[in-house]
Formats: sequence, C-alpha cells, structure tokens
Amino acid sequence: MLLYGIFLSFRGISIRTTHVPAVLAWNPCDLGAELCALSNRFGGCLRRCGKVDIPYPFGIEDGCYMHEWFRVTCNETINGSNLYISSINLQLLNVSVLQGIATINNSITYSSCLKEDGDTDGVSINLKGTPFLFSTEYNIFISVGCGSLTTFSYSLTDEYPVRACMQPICANFLASDISCSTDLPSDLSSFAANMKEIYPSNDTKSCGSAFMVDHRYLNSLETINSKKTTLTHVPTTLQWSTPKRGLCFTSGSNTFLNEDRKYSWKNLSQSYLCVCTTYINVDENLFTNSCQGLDESHCHTEYKYCYMLCMDAFGSNCSSSTSCPDGYEYSDERDMCMRISRISYDPSFFSKKKSQKFPIIIGCSTSIGTVFALLGTWRLYKVLERRKDMKFKHKYFKRNGGLLLQQRLSNNDGNVENIHVFASNVLEKATDYYNDNRILGRGGQGTVYKGMLTDGSIVAIKKPILMEEKVLDEKKLEQFINEVILLSQINHRNVVKLLGCCLETKVPLLVYEFIPNGTLYQLIHEPNEEFPLTWEMRLRIASEIANALSYLHSAASVPIYHRDIKSSNILLDDKFRAKVSDFGTSKSIALEKTHVTTRVQGTFGYLDPEYFRSSQFTEKSDVYSFGVVLVEVLTGQKPVFSIQSEDEVRSLVAFFLLSMQNDSLFEVLDRTVKDGPKTEIEAFAKLAKRCLNLNGKKRPTMKQVALELEWIRSPEEADAIEQCADEDFDIDDTIEFSATASCSTSGLILNDSVTLTLDA
Repeated sequence: MLLYGIFLSFRGISIRTTHVPAVLAWNPCDLGAELCALSNRFGGCLRRCGKVDIPYPFGIEDGCYMHEWFRVTCNETINGSNLYISSINLQLLNVSVLQGIATINNSITYSSCLKEDGDTDGVSINLKGTPFLFSTEYNIFISVGCGSLTTFSYSLTDEYPVRACMQPICANFLASDISCSTDLPSDLSSFAANMKEIYPSNDTKSCGSAFMVDHRYLNSLETINSKKTTLTHVPTTLQWSTPKRGLCFTSGSNTFLNEDRKYSWKNLSQSYLCVCTTYINVDENLFTNSCQGLDESHCHTEYKYCYMLCMDAFGSNCSSSTSCPDGYEYSDERDMCMRISRISYDPSFFSKKKSQKFPIIIGCSTSIGTVFALLGTWRLYKVLERRKDMKFKHKYFKRNGGLLLQQRLSNNDGNVENIHVFASNVLEKATDYYNDNRILGRGGQGTVYKGMLTDGSIVAIKKPILMEEKVLDEKKLEQFINEVILLSQINHRNVVKLLGCCLETKVPLLVYEFIPNGTLYQLIHEPNEEFPLTWEMRLRIASEIANALSYLHSAASVPIYHRDIKSSNILLDDKFRAKVSDFGTSKSIALEKTHVTTRVQGTFGYLDPEYFRSSQFTEKSDVYSFGVVLVEVLTGQKPVFSIQSEDEVRSLVAFFLLSMQNDSLFEVLDRTVKDGPKTEIEAFAKLAKRCLNLNGKKRPTMKQVALELEWIRSPEEADAIEQCADEDFDIDDTIEFSATASCSTSGLILNDSVTLTLDA
C-alpha cells in the first residue's frame, strides 16, 4: 500500500522536478562493533564455518570481531570449508572462550631425508606483535627419528637454544613414534626448530621431524601414524587472552550469548571481556561467584560464575596480577578486581537556596573544603601506598623464605653471621632503580646490575628471571635458604663472594662482590692487542678455576656441583685472577650421595653427554664442562663455531679430539699459545682430553685436575710429567700415584688415595 502511494505521487513529475522520494537501507555493522554485536543475537553475524564455531571475539564480517587480530576468513578447499586467522594466516580448528585458547593446524618441521652434511631444514614461526602466545599448559616440543640432536630457539639467528632433546642412537632405536620431547619456556611468541645429526645412520633414507603439538592430540596422531600416513600438520594451541579473577557479571545491555546458551559475555573495555557460565568447567579457583556482596534483586542468577579475560593485543599489562580494566580496582583483601563505586550529586541542590549570598558562601566553603579534602586524600593515599608497599614486602619476604632465614639466624651457631639481608629500597637506590645503564650482563638465570651502596662499596646485584610458580612450596623455600646460607660460607679467593640477599621483592635478589675486568669469554674471543692473553696467563687462570671447583667439590662443608661451568661464568678481577660465578643452577648434595637427578639444564656446547642421556649430574659432569673450557683456552675457538671456508657448524670438542687423534694439535692452537713450552702445552691438551672422556668414570676428579695443573705450572716437574705420560701413553685405566711411584716424582708429595687417568 505504501509503495502504491509513492507510485501515485510520481504522476505529478515533470521536466522541472528536481527531487523525488527514495528508500535507503542501513547495516548496523557499519556503525560499529556494539550495534553489530547487538544484531548478533538475531543472526546478524556468521558464527560457523564448516564444522568450526566462531565465537566472539572472533568474527568474519566487519564489526563482528573485537579487533583486527581476531578477524577470520572462511575459505572453500577440496576438503570443505576451512577457517583461517587472517592476521597470522593459520588454520583455526576450534576456540574455547572460557579458557581463552584457540587450536590451530600448525605445520611440521620436517628434516626431509638427511643431507650429505647432516644438516636439516629449520623453520621459524613468529607470533611477536600479536596477542597470541604458544600455550605452555598444553603444548610440548617433540622430535621423531634417531641419531640427531633437536634444538629449539627463539629464532634461527639465536646462538644458543632454549630447549634441546637428544634422539636415541639408531642402532638402539625401536619402533616408536616419539623419540624425545621437552616442555616450553614461558611467554613463548616465536620459535625455530632445527636438527643436527650426531650419530650417523647406515640407512641413507633415515628421516626425522621436529614440531610443537598439543599433548591432548598425541593419541590421535599415533593412530594416524600407525596407518603409514604422512603427517604435514599437527594441532597446536595458542593462548589469546589471560584469565583474571574479578567481580563482574553479564547483565543489562550489550550482553551476548553463545548458540547453546552455556555462557555469555560482555565488553568491559577495549581490552577486557567479562565471561560468565552456568557451571564451572575450567578452574574453580579462577571463577568468581558474581552474587558475592550483592542482594538478590541485583544478582544475575542464570550465569552465576564469572571471570575476566585480558586481551594482550592492546598493550594491557596482563602479566600483572593487580592490573584491572577501567572502572575496576584491585582488592588485596579479596584478591580480585572490584568495580569502583561512584557517588552522584544532585545539581538542583543549590537552586533551592533563596539568598544570593548563600551560593557564594557555599562556593567558598566548598573550595576550601575541597582543598583540605584533596590534601587529606593525598596524605591518606600516601599512607595507604606505604602500607600497601609494606604489606607486599612482608608478603614477598614471607613467600621467599624470610621467616625461615630469620629462624636460621636466630639459631646461629656462628656459621651464618656473614649473611646480610638488604632492604629493597637500598638496592633500588644502589642501581638507580635498575637503570638499563647499570646492566653488567644478561644470562639464562637473570640480569646482573652494577650498584653502589651507601658506604661507597661497589657490588653486583643479580635479579633472577621471574619464576613460573606463583607460590613456592616449603621444600623449595628451605632448599633456597640453605643454598644462600651455603654460598655465603664459601670463602675461596677464586670464587665470587655472596654478600647477602634481598627477600622483599617478587623474586629474591642476590648481592655479590663486584669483579671489574669482565669474563674469560671476552678475554679469549674479544682479544685486546694492548693486553694479549699469553700462555702463562692461560695456564694460571685454568689452574685457579680448577682449584675453585676442587674446593666446591671436596673441601666445602657440603659438596656443591656448579652445573654451568663455561668461560662466560669465569670473571676476572683487577689483577686478572679468575673468579667462578653464577651459582643460579648449582646444587648441594649430601656427603653420602654421588649424584643428583634433575631436569637437564646448562649451556649448549658445555653439557656433559652422559648427563644429557641420564639426567644424573655428578661431579664428573662439572669436569667435562671444565674440559671444554680448557680446549677453549688452548684453541681460542667457541664451543660451537663455524668454519669460514665451509658453510657448516662444528663442535669444538669433536674438532679438538680429532686433532689429538691425528697428531695435529699444534695446527689448531691459538696464536699466542704456540709461544709456550711444548711439553706444558702437550700435558695441558692430554689433561683436557681426559676431562672430555665420554665415560664419566674414566675422567679425573677436579682435585686431580687441579693438582696436575699445578705440576704443569712447576718448571722443575715438567720432566716428570712428560716421562710419566710417555710411559703410560696407551693405558686407558686409572694409574695410582703414590710416594713410591715407578716414574720420577721428585719434589712431589702425593696421598696414596690420589688416582690419575693418563690417557683415557
């Protein structure tokens, strides 16, 4: 009827007519996400592609997704409709809003068939700059194959990997799908996988692969693999938001439901969602009863259990437990985000006054009152801030074992009086509030800052990397405090002295004496023409390191295994004397024990292969790492180095042992080393070779190594060393030296219990 009326009105149109009526249609999605989401409840947005549901914040059409990062596309393929995340171009398999995760179809890093040089093709995946992280809860790194070392780094250009696992030797390899696996580091947004053949296989068609996969899908992958089907992609889970506890509920306008009405959501801000459900199926400690503190008339009972999702894409500090969206503040008492209450005022109050002077009086009084209120509020704010700061310090002090340390100090028997517990503000001032200009170095265990205390003394302050555990159990706390007390008792001129600690911060800070002349790594690999590293200096530094490790292994009150011996952990003082540092991964063991079983940790190139295979760290594992340092001192090469003439990476240990086998030792020595006495260099090289024996039982102890280095440094004992080495050159078993040894040992006083391995 309406169209007919409009048509009739057209009968009066002439050549002079300038305007005619027209009908326009409008799309609510063109006016923003909120209007589009409003139409979402009535089918305005496509919420399914093939067999995959597309819940908010993901969406296909404009206005149907929360941010450009969450835009998806539905593509038609020969296998049907597949969903892809447009920003990272990866296939989306499913999304869980309640957990803030998304599962993608990730490509496998295949090695193809091994090349002639043993290398494989490495692939790097980079999610930096996006809100997506690889989930450490569900994903693991897996390597399939045999005879190769698989490494995982943040990128292909990184010198050292963050994770590694060793495949079994092909000769011992049984039919198995997974050869080795390892967990993920926290906050991983990029990674590169690579493989290196270590144990060659006679099977020229031997292939391997390395990839990241969600461990929940391993059984289905093994079923597919049993059918001899070649895998090209595996499910991998991404974390796209961080769940946080908060008192929110989805009621009123702009509240949306999923198709089966099992949960609802509501935008709190540009980077926060409130998600509610009728049941708890993720983490009972995470969900908050939205009816807490509310009367029944304001309680949204259908979707009772709620929590917040913090979206990383917008620069929010999601990692902080105290960060909250706009309109919310963190409550220490309830350990969650609470909505800020607002007080409203009646603007008509002043219009009711009859007197003309009364508004002026009220205005002046209000202004003065406002000033005093602001001053009082500011003072109260400062008091509350100080109280909050003291509360956090006490909380961290207690969590980091401060009470346990105080108990140990109160029961002091005279052995721990040198431990100094620093206040956090003292160390903040000493480091200029941890200014980047004060950084001395970064490592796998943390960052070291240079600081000046109020008495003018210079110290080194180590700030460890934040631990993943939110709460440390009592056993770990007791172990940490015991380690602090133990290290504070170490009094050796070649070990960096631990001065004290600070327990008022999120992670304990350790305070060491400051060593000014850098590291042995810098002295070897970044030579100074004005101060060359002579053979005498190399021999002296090696002897000092050996004496320090010998002290830790056998002379300390409780044996200590360092577990990360490398040239970059050897500091040099003002007289270029060696100081062993960085005990972040060290372990103390009971006197009756011979080893400690731990997850494999250390630096690639220095790790003991026997420890790598068994996860049992012994004192001989430190000996192997020290042997790598000895070879580094001899050759001037890095533990893993590349040859300019050949496009390949070599292991320094294999390179050195091959030169010893071919009698070409002096061809691989550093230029300044060749100027030293030949007998001393040969004895030094043979000692390094014994330290690198694959059989840990055939390696010398650190006490024996330190003693033999002292012999090499003694000119009058050079002949005795050479004579003994020549007489037993081909003997692999250990030979006991005593006061009645067969070869001449004049001037040496040896215990009957000391044994030396000459050429194992």
